[in-house]
Amino acid sequence: MEFLNIPLFDDDFYKMSFRFLINLTFLTLIIRWLYYSKTKRKDYLFTFYMISFIVFFLCFTLKKFELDIGMALGLFAIFGIIRYRTDAINIKEMTYLFVVIGVSVMNSLANRKMSLTEIIIANSIIVLSIAIIEKVWHLKHEISKEIVYENVDNIKPQNYNLLKEDLEERTGLVINNIKIGNIDFLRDTAVLTIYYYNK
Repeated sequence: MEFLNIPLFDDDFYKMSFRFLINLTFLTLIIRWLYYSKTKRKDYLFTFYMISFIVFFLCFTLKKFELDIGMALGLFAIFGIIRYRTDAINIKEMTYLFVVIGVSVMNSLANRKMSLTEIIIANSIIVLSIAIIEKVWHLKHEISKEIVYENVDNIKPQNYNLLKEDLEERTGLVINNIKIGNIDFLRDTAVLTIYYYNK
């Protein structure tokens, strides 16, 4: 069937639908199960899903023009220069963004030289790798916070324990490390960077 000399359905429609279902399944495992369950950040869910959908359909559409793998690498370059000017993106979120783009590109550009089993295994390996790192190894996310401290006597190396105890008592945080920045002896203040794990 055609409409205005444009076919309504062809074999690629069913291929696209099936691959999109595979892509959506593995993306949901990565974004909703692995990322969100660990970080509880809803602000990136929309970004990850929409970028992955756009990349998938963009790659699948451009593949009809029989472009080579350079097109896929060019997409990575395009998304690499995108800068969200509102907030700086953490390295973890950037990694997840790279993962969802990579998975979408892989699932959309796979051709007859790559079997369905290879596609599923490749996706499964990615999900399994993230699951091991996030769920099994339980890597903690260390957060840094810059504060202005007024008791400059405690910033001496010999008073490190006093400084740490004082900061933990004031902030209620379990501090891993403290770095001393600018010191203002006129105002008796120092800029400190404290490091602690996100619970």
